[in-house]
This record gives sequence, structure tokens and C-alpha cells, in this order.
Amino acid sequence: MIRDVLLQPYQLKHLTLKNRIMTTSHEPAYPEDGMPKERYRAYHEIRAKAGVAMTMTAGSATVSRDSPPVFNNILAYKDEVVRWMADLTDACHAHGCAVMIQLTHLGRRTGWNKGDWLPSVSSSHYREPAHRAFAKKMEDHDIERIVSDYADAAERMKAAGLDGIELQAYGHLIDQFWSPLTNTMDAPYGGSLDNRLRFGFMVLDAIRDRVGTDFILGVRYTADEVEKGGITEEDGLEIARRLRDSGQVDFLNVIRGRIHTDPAMTDVIPVQGMKSAPHLDFAGRVRAEIGMPTFHASRIPDVATARHSVASGLLDMVGMTRAHMADPMIVSKIQAGREDDIRPCVGATYCLDRIYQAGEALCIHNPATGRELSMPHVITAAKSRRRAVIVGAGPGGLEAARVAAERGHDVTVLEAASEPGGQVRLAAQSRRRAEMIGIIDWRMAQCAARDVRFQFNTFADAGDLKAFSPDIVVIATGGLPETTILETGNDLAVSAWDILSGDVHPGENVLIYDDAGGHPALMAAEIIAESGSRVEIMTRDRSFAPEIMGMNLVPYMRALQKTGALFTVTRTLKSLVRSGNQLEAAIGTDYSDLVEKRMYDQVIVNQGTLPLDDLYFELKPLSRNLGAVDHDALVANSGDMFPLVNPKADFDLYRIGDAVSSRNIHAAVYDALRLGLRW
Repeated sequence: MIRDVLLQPYQLKHLTLKNRIMTTSHEPAYPEDGMPKERYRAYHEIRAKAGVAMTMTAGSATVSRDSPPVFNNILAYKDEVVRWMADLTDACHAHGCAVMIQLTHLGRRTGWNKGDWLPSVSSSHYREPAHRAFAKKMEDHDIERIVSDYADAAERMKAAGLDGIELQAYGHLIDQFWSPLTNTMDAPYGGSLDNRLRFGFMVLDAIRDRVGTDFILGVRYTADEVEKGGITEEDGLEIARRLRDSGQVDFLNVIRGRIHTDPAMTDVIPVQGMKSAPHLDFAGRVRAEIGMPTFHASRIPDVATARHSVASGLLDMVGMTRAHMADPMIVSKIQAGREDDIRPCVGATYCLDRIYQAGEALCIHNPATGRELSMPHVITAAKSRRRAVIVGAGPGGLEAARVAAERGHDVTVLEAASEPGGQVRLAAQSRRRAEMIGIIDWRMAQCAARDVRFQFNTFADAGDLKAFSPDIVVIATGGLPETTILETGNDLAVSAWDILSGDVHPGENVLIYDDAGGHPALMAAEIIAESGSRVEIMTRDRSFAPEIMGMNLVPYMRALQKTGALFTVTRTLKSLVRSGNQLEAAIGTDYSDLVEKRMYDQVIVNQGTLPLDDLYFELKPLSRNLGAVDHDALVANSGDMFPLVNPKADFDLYRIGDAVSSRNIHAAVYDALRLGLRW
């Protein structure tokens, strides 16, 4: 019998890792008051319980007061962190999972106007574009203090019982010294490679002196900045040799690229539509030439790629970090021979982008991630079997069907279209976003395994539902585009959906008025631009597409900028009138009474969706709960969530997702999960 290479143990110094799968350092922004408290512990513990060999916490924990978090990072410079990290470590160790933490000083990659309002510091005065702070060029006493801060933080982590630490040396302060692009210091800290490396090696020496030789110490570093004037491949390999020869470093975690702008970071951490594992072979080259234990993570979303990375000798430990946000049970499913059951990471990168948008990482289609204290990753059966009818087979409806079936209920799904998917299927028609269909395919497979019945091409009415004698009815009918937002001329506009579906062909001179700020407008713009037409994207907001954060915006900009697409902000589309074969648009602004006229041959309006809720309101007076949900009980996940106000009725009624209001995929599946747990 050939044992799966991913399940073979790995010896890292004195530490035996039980398999080859790890989650690399990342910050889901769950700390409270800068501490990794219960929510943070539960997030890592579920992955440990499911079998991951090592979990790396923080991305990154900050070691100094003048390195305030750019989002909700762990404050490793506070003594109280020891207690909380010890709780997390003990919880993971109980499941045989090693625990490390990534420590850093952000340098210029932060702001001065937060935390204690101390100046940002770096090896130059250069501003980082992403975080916009002009840094103070460091003095000798800054260097001495920060080196000591690193050692103090490392000592705290050893006291908390962690197995080791990793230093962040890409984009942050250590790398800012190492890179010629960000180091303008004089000798002995600037100029030659020897001088530029000096600060980082002072940190390594100070840490090792403090924690001893029996504590694991690694470095996650960029071995090639892929930018003229920066760290080259040859430089990166030389840095690795020096790290190895120093005797202070136990492993390398290899990165390729820079993270100083959104496009640069997206090349380091690719999103959907970009190549999977783009830097894997490069990491393998570092391992082959240096011979040190080598870790790596960069869009390794599936078990096959992970297995290849270890079997081919490219890596010793493979990081599947976003994949574990989609499904923390990956290792246990591999062990059980259930790889087909793994919930796929579809590369949407809602997890990372949401940190900057709303201050916490969430998976686009696993609503239990980050909510481990209230939402289960494994659903248990209900006490009694009930009949459930779900109307709509979009992501919310399919999640409702999956959850109800796992609860042991008899489930039927009615769908008006010929295929499942709803708006997700529309989005997946884009080559770049084709992976989104994994959200649907996984749920269809889960439903098939639990004998959920589907009736497609079925536009259900109240009579259809009564024929099933249901105990539970879920309205997940979604919505249709809202286009009636103009003062006059609404009938002359088309929706972004019309372009995405191919029902309407692009014009030659097209205006997209985007008053929602999500993906549909920019997806339509890509189609129009690729057809060779001129496209202008207009919004009343002060920035376009505000619902699309930096990493997901990058592919759109790369596609649209090369076609000459025009972006217009702080303007409102007020009305349309036909003028021959053209459309005359009245363009106003919220800032004044200014109105001007412009001519287009096609105008697209994107204003979210309006709920398809006729069936819900038809059924509402016939239901036991009259469609009501107790919000206090819903949020607390306890108590009587569904009030009985019509006891003569036969079924409870719920509506979810865009059938309630125009939101997103995560909202729809979260609606379905937390309601379904109480059925």
C-alpha cells in the first residue's frame, strides 16, 4: 500500500509534524483589543482538530508600538498576549497540531495617525503607496529599540508554549532594509548587500540569544521582488545561503514579488482567473539550491496541487491557507478518502478583501469560517424529520437545501430556470470568474448525496407548494435588476445582466452607470471593452466600484485600462431621451446643480436587484410564523427563532438572500445556514 505523501510526517529540527499540510501566517482580523481571544482560538482550533499539521497564527503580530496595525493585528509587544497565545496553543496542541506565529515590524507599511500616533519608521522616507504613510528614516536608537522589541516578542511566544516563530521579511521593515528599492540608509545599514542585510541579521541574533537553540525560528521572505532595481533571483538565493549559513534559521518560507501596491500584492496572492501556484516552481528552486526546509503558499487551492508540490520535491510543507478558510476539514477528508467532499476555494478572495472593507475575514461560501463559536462546520441531525420545499436554486437556496438535508429532512427544490446557480451562473460565464461555479457544483453534489429532489423549469405558485404538504418553505427566488432609477427614460436603458447573459449585444459608445458598486458593472465593462467598443463607467460615488476591494479590482483594471476605458466619478445619470439613433444623457452631480448633456448609443444601468418576492407575500398569510423571524434569537442562535402566530397553518415560511434585499453570496448562504440550523 502506497501512503499518501501529504500524510507522511516531517521532521523539522526537534519537532515532528504529523503531515505535510499547514496553514501559513495570515491575519483574519479577529483579535479583540489586540489579543487572540476566544474567536481567534476557535478559528485555529477547528483546523487543528481536523488534522492540519501546523497552524501559523497572525499575519503579522506587531512587535513595537510604532508599528500600529493596518487592520486588527495581534499586539505582540504587550505582555498580556502570553496568556491568550498560551490558550490557543494548548487548544491546538491537544489535537497534535504545532503552532507558530509570524512576528513583524511593519515599518512604512502602516500609518502614523493611529494607535499611539508615533511616526512610522523605515529605512527611507519613501511612502508605501498602499498605506500612504511617509516614514521617518530610522536612527541608531530606533534600530536598537526595535531589535530589542523583536527579541522581547519572541520571548513572549516561547513563554506561551508555541513551537516557534516566523519573521516576516517581505514588504515589512526587515525587507525594507534588504531591498535596494526601499533602503536609502548610509553605511552600516545601507548600500551594499552586506549592509542592507545587517538589520535583519541583528534581529535574528537577538532573538536566538533570547530564546535559545531549542525554539524554531524561520523567515518568510521574498526571494525575488520581480521589479527592476529590487531584489533579484540571484540576490534572493544569496540571502537564503546567508540565512542557512548563519545557523540561526530553521526554515524558509518563500515568497516571490512585492506587496506595496494592490497589483503587486495580487501577483503574490493571486485571485480567481489567475494562474494557480504561480510561484511553486520558483520555491522549489530555492529548496533545491539551498537545501533548507522550505515552505510556500500562493494559491494552492486543491489537494492535487498540494500533493504534487510535496511528491515532486518542491516543498517540505505546503500551505493551503485560503483553502482551509473554505473548508477547515481538508486533512480529515483526505484521511477518510473523501477528497471529492472538500468544499472548494473558488479564489474569490472575499476573505482578504473583506478585511479592508469591513475589518474581518470571511469566506464567500463558508459562513461558519470565523464564526466557529456560533456556527458549526459539521451539521448534526434534527430530532425529527420534516418536509422542506426550497424555491430557488441559487447559492442561498442550495445552501438551504444542503443544510436541511444534512439535518435529516425530506427536501425538494423548485427552480424556474433549466439549471441551478442563479446569479452565480451568470457571473461564471466570465472566463476569469468561471471558478465561481464551484459554489454551485459543490452544493449540487452535496444535495445529490443526500437525496434532495430537484424540479427545474418550474415556476412555482402557492398551489404547487401546497401539493407537497410542507412543514418548511424557503423562498430563495433572488431578485431581478433594478433599472427604474432615472427621472425619465428608464425604458431606454438596459441592465448589466443583459450584457452578461448575451441577451443584448454591446453598442459602440457605451455608458455604464453603476450605482451599486459591485461586480456586474465591471464584468459588463470587460465584455464591452473586449468587443472593441468604447466604454465609460460612471458613478455618483467619489470612487468607482466601492464594493470591489483592491485585490479583486486588479484584474478588472488590467483588462480595462489597456482598452482605454474611461472612469468618471461624482456624476449622476439623471435622464435619457432618444435623439435619432443615439441616446442623450443628462449628467448631473450631487455636489451642485450642474447638468450637462452627453451622447451615447447604449446606456447600462446597474443598481442592484429588486426582490422576486410575489410568492413569499402570497404564502405569508398562510404560514405559521407569517414569515417572521425573531432577530434576537437569530443573532444569538438560541431561543424561539420562529414565532407561532398562526397556529392553524401547516408550514413555517422563510425568505433568504436577494429575495429579501440586494446583498451578496455570503449573505445568502449565511441566511440559509443560521436559519437551517433551527429547522
